[in-house]
This record gives sequence, structure tokens and C-alpha cells, in this order.
Amino acid sequence: MSKFKERLGKLSPKKRLYALETLPGHLAESVQGERLHQLLTELDFIEAKLDAVGVQALIEDYDLAKNSDVLLSEGQTETLRLIQGAIRKSAHILEKDKTQLAGHLWGRLVDFEMPEIQVIVEQAKQSRNSPCLWPLRANLERSGEGCLRTLTGHTHFVRAVAIAPDGKTAISASDDYTLKIWDTETGTEVRTLTGHTSHVKAVAIAPDGKTAISASVDYTVKIWDTETGTEVRTLTGHTDSVSAVAIAPDGKTAISASGGKTLKIWDTETGTEVRTLTGHTSGVEAVAIAPDGKTAISASWDKTLKIWDTETGTEVRTLIGHTASVNAVAITPDGKTAISASSDKTLKIWDTETGTEVRTLIGHTASVNAVAIAPDGKTAISASWDKTLKIWDTETGTELRTLIGHTGLVEAVAIAPDGKTAISASWDKTLKIWDTETGTELRTLIGHTDSVNAVAIAPDGKTAISASSDKTLKIWDTETGTELRTLIGHTHFVRAVAIAPDGKTAISASWDKTLKIWDTETGTAVRTLTGHSSRVEAVAIKPDGKIAISASEDKTLKIWDTASGTALRTLTGHTEEVNAVAIAPDGKTAISASLDKTLKIWDTETGTEVRTLTGHTNSVNAVAIAPDGKTAISASYDKTLKIWDTETGTEVRTLTGHTDSVSAVAIAPDGKTAISASRDNTLKIWDLLSGKEIASFSGDSSFNCCAILPDGLTVVAGDESGRVHFLRLEGVSGGR
Repeated sequence: MSKFKERLGKLSPKKRLYALETLPGHLAESVQGERLHQLLTELDFIEAKLDAVGVQALIEDYDLAKNSDVLLSEGQTETLRLIQGAIRKSAHILEKDKTQLAGHLWGRLVDFEMPEIQVIVEQAKQSRNSPCLWPLRANLERSGEGCLRTLTGHTHFVRAVAIAPDGKTAISASDDYTLKIWDTETGTEVRTLTGHTSHVKAVAIAPDGKTAISASVDYTVKIWDTETGTEVRTLTGHTDSVSAVAIAPDGKTAISASGGKTLKIWDTETGTEVRTLTGHTSGVEAVAIAPDGKTAISASWDKTLKIWDTETGTEVRTLIGHTASVNAVAITPDGKTAISASSDKTLKIWDTETGTEVRTLIGHTASVNAVAIAPDGKTAISASWDKTLKIWDTETGTELRTLIGHTGLVEAVAIAPDGKTAISASWDKTLKIWDTETGTELRTLIGHTDSVNAVAIAPDGKTAISASSDKTLKIWDTETGTELRTLIGHTHFVRAVAIAPDGKTAISASWDKTLKIWDTETGTAVRTLTGHSSRVEAVAIKPDGKIAISASEDKTLKIWDTASGTALRTLTGHTEEVNAVAIAPDGKTAISASLDKTLKIWDTETGTEVRTLTGHTNSVNAVAIAPDGKTAISASYDKTLKIWDTETGTEVRTLTGHTDSVSAVAIAPDGKTAISASRDNTLKIWDLLSGKEIASFSGDSSFNCCAILPDGLTVVAGDESGRVHFLRLEGVSGGR
């Protein structure tokens, strides 16, 4: 027990709370730098403060050390910066589950070799809860890399974000039909704006910061009082989805853009339509108003941009050059330049006075959905479906850096008035705050460059194979977590992998409609199995290694002879795509899981359907069979897992606790525990006898897959960012 913890334990609850709230401030005011540094690097203090006061107050304690009067060495300052950065990056997780603190400090800081960091890393390891899932190596985005903070709360894609003129608040718009107002300094949700009856596609904040305007698929535009969160009025008139909205500098006028090929100019004070702008030949995706308020630029699916005179409603000129839909446009503060973003994967810089193209910015590998220009006009940030943001030098057209961290398509980006931070919005349901000056960028990660969709463990437990949307598979050493080799050959996402009982061969399933058999020792593809008419989602191998079963989007399963590569029979019965398949230990039966909300038990020797398991209320994503063959567990998009009696087809119990779709499930060799992976960013260990959750681990991204080693304690999991995680179940003997 540390001296701090010992002293704290002697205080009454009221005095303990007072000490935790005021001690750091007192030390800073009295210029006791050494004592402040010692306190802020003491895990007992960090845990106590987090538990008593919350994560934001803890984060703010580290800002006290930046006081110029608090004399700290460069090394001490860097230590505090890294610890604060780790806590801030995990803030959205710690707000929900404070028990994740030790694991997150370890996972974000363990790779830093600084002595003081290693001390707190060791303290974190010694303080871990029992039982828990503990990382075997650094498995989280490091402190000082990637985004500063993640904002969570939306339940669907986040489509847009705007920052208030004071820089202290931001408003996001989502497919969950809501807008949310955020405190950008604390990352807390201030309020939720409800009223739209469909996806909210855009939001803009008035220059006074007191009102905001949103645009929705419900054909309406709504004006909101940002201070009270109340709806002021609804603007109707569009006959199609409203994709974008911009507010003039005087705050009295707004322009909305619609899928109905038109833009509308509105009087925001009266809510009346001033005029309609026509000319585009397809849906209008974006609109920006020049600083003088006299001109506006629209971007359209018709591959063009148009410059408009807002006072007369006339079209001034058309900008031509993009080869696909133009999704966004931003205008520089001087009004002389505009930057557009397109589905052709490029951005273009335009001279607004002449309508000529100045240069093209190339670098994104997918559609570019948004662009924002810094207040000084010298840099711009783009957001793309390649899951990244890029910072550009607008004068030279060069790419300055790439911001990596989102695990879904990035839909929007806004830059704060001071130009130092930016906020992005993504299909991963989050917003992320970035430091644009340091461009805190992820180091090159050892692992996949896209989502990890499946993982399988060799019978000896010494190696694992992961399958990824980067079209590759990777073989890993499970003891060290190091990558041994990469298997290349598929031409589309690799969705599944199974390892034969001899450990020498593996079979992968891909969206390229094929399966491949691999020699795991050499990394070469032995043969390709063709026959499915659509994406192959899953594969399992019989215990004898001679037969494999695949599951496909074409609604069928196929039984294969692995030696010859021929399809022996096709199993039909599901009415939607088949997501997963597992084979019983005796090899005589298999269970499939489908988008049709059911599981089916099959006789593998005859290919006949034995029974159908019903109970899930949404797509069944995965299934695992216990070693005794009598029990199976399914994982579903309905956020639950279900335990089934395979002999009778009855549901034994439902496991609840995940807050989003459950992507995968694996059962320990002793059949007593199971692990589940979910899009709620967690892995959970379950006691199958009681149905209770034993331990949980929260990551930075959605977990897509998981597997358990023969020891029943070591877990391998893959996430949406491309990381392969190696964890160990601590404090549970015999896998329980």
C-alpha cells in the first residue's frame, strides 16, 4: 500500500473527497512541483480521483502542471503529458467502466521505455482486478498518437459536425434521427436535440452561436435554440431528402441543398422560403456560402459545382472537372478559393473568380466526403470513406499528414476557430477530436491494414491465423504476439479461416466467392475452391480434416472434399445469407447461423436438415459448439447470445450484457466458459453454467472475432482497426 493510499484511508469520506478535489490545485498554487508530479504519477491517486470525482476532473489535474511557475524537468513534463493523454483517450470508456483503468494505462503506455512510465505501468499490472482480461502486449492506440478524445453517444452513423464560433461546443448530426451538443473541452454530451423523423444529414451553427440549423432525409430543415435545445421552427418545401445546409455570415439567411436537384434560400427569422435555385441535373450534396454572403457554391451528384448569386438567385458559373459525384465544398476566408471533395477520390482547388481549376489533391483511396478549411486558409482537412482524414497545404497542394483512428467511413470534419483542433464524424458512431498542429498520427502498426474479421488457433496453441478485409491472412506466434508470415492470394475481403487438425493446412473464405486451402508452413495457396455464386462468409473443417463446410451469401452451405477440392453437396434451407457454420466434435452434425434470424442443425453425412433453432430477433452472426457436442452458443445482431441444447433444439438461456451487435463467440476447451466479441468494443468472458459475465475488456474499436487457446486462458481477438489482440484471463483457475 502506498503512503498516499494509507493517508487517504485514515480520512473520513468527506475529508477524503475534499483532499482528492483540492490537493493537486494546492500543490500547483504553492509551487510544489515535485510533490505534484509525484502525486500525478501515483496510481493510487489516479484510481481514487477517478472513482470519487470522475475522469474529467482527473484530466484537468494534469493541466495544473503546465503552470509556468511549477518547475518540472522536460522528462517529468513528458511523463505527465503521456499519462494525461492515455487517460483522455480512454475517457469515454472510463466514464462507463472505471475498472478498465489499469488495463488501459498498461495497453497505452507499456511501449514507452521512460523509467517513470514503466513504474506506473508496473503499478497498473499489480493492481489489476481479479478476474480480468489482461493484454499480453501493447494493444491500444498509444498516448500521444491518433485522436485526443473520442465522443460517444450516437447509436448510428454520425453524418455531420459543426463547431460553434467560441470553439467550446460542437453539434453532431446522426442517422439515429438526433443531433447532439457537445462540450469540446470536456468531451461531455450537453444535450440531445430530437424532432426529425429520419436521418439527420447536416448541421450548421449561426455566427452568434445561439442557433443551429439541421437538414434531414425527412425533407425538412429545422432551426434550434442551442442554449435550451428547443426546436424554434421547421422549414418545409423540399420534395426530397435535404443533404446540406449553410448559414450566411449575417445569420439572417440560410441555404439548403436537396436530393431533388435544387437549393433553397430561407429567411431564418421568419422561416419563409426566399427563392429556389435550379440548374443541377442531379441531387445536390453540399453548399457553402462565401464570407461576403453574396455568393454560394453548391456541389452535386452531377459531377459539377455551381457558383450562385444569392441576392438574385442566378447561376454565375459551373465548375467542371470531377469525374464522379461532388460531395462537399468549402470556401477560403478571403472568398477567392474553394475546395471540393469528390467520390473520384480527389479534392480540387478552384479559383472562384475565374472558375478555373488550380490543382488536384490526390492521396485518398476511396470517396472523399468532406473538407474544411482552416481559418488562416493555408491548410485544409479532408474526410474519406477510406476511414482516414488528411491535412493538406492548400498553397502547394501537398499532403502534410494522415489522421488514422476511425474504424468506419469518415463522413464529416470541422475545424475549430483557433485552427488548432478538428472534429471528425464517422460511421463508427463516434466523433474524434484531433490536434491539427502536432497531427498526432498513429505509428506504423504491426498487423492488418483493415478490419480483422476472423481468427483461428492451431491445435497446439502455438500459432493463430487472422483473416482481414485487407485481403490477406496473417500467421501469428501466440506466445510473443509476433507476425510470422502473410498469406496473399484473395482478391476481396477475407471473412473467415479454419485450421485443419494437423495444423499444417488452413482454409480461408472470401468475398471473392472462393475458398483457398493454404500450406501454413510455407504460406502458399495449395488450391482454390470455387462453386458459390456469391460472397463466402464462413468455413469450418471436420475433425478428420478431410471435409470442410462453407457458408455463403448465396443462402447455401457447401460440403467440400479438401483433398480434391470438389464440392460434394450443397445444403439449402436458409432464406437469407448464411453468416457462420460450426461442426460438432464427432463430425456428424453442423450448425449454421443466418441473416434469416435462425440456426439450422445439419446431418453432414446426408446433407439433410435436422432441425431449426429460432429465438433470435435479428441476424445470427456466429455459432460455436461445446466440446461435448451437446451445447451450442449463438451470437446475434440483437445484442444477445443464446445457449442451445443441440439434441432437443431448445433454448437453455440468453446471455445479455452487450450493448451492440455480438459478432463472434468461442467456447473454452473445458466447455465451462465462453468469450464473445461485440461491436460495442468489448470482449466478455461468460460462465456458461450460471450465464453470468466473469470479465470484460474494452478496446478502441469494434471487436469482430475471438478464439481461445487450448489452455483455456489465452484469448486472441481481432478488431475493426486491424489490430490482433492477445489477452489472458487472469484470476480464474482452470479457465473459470
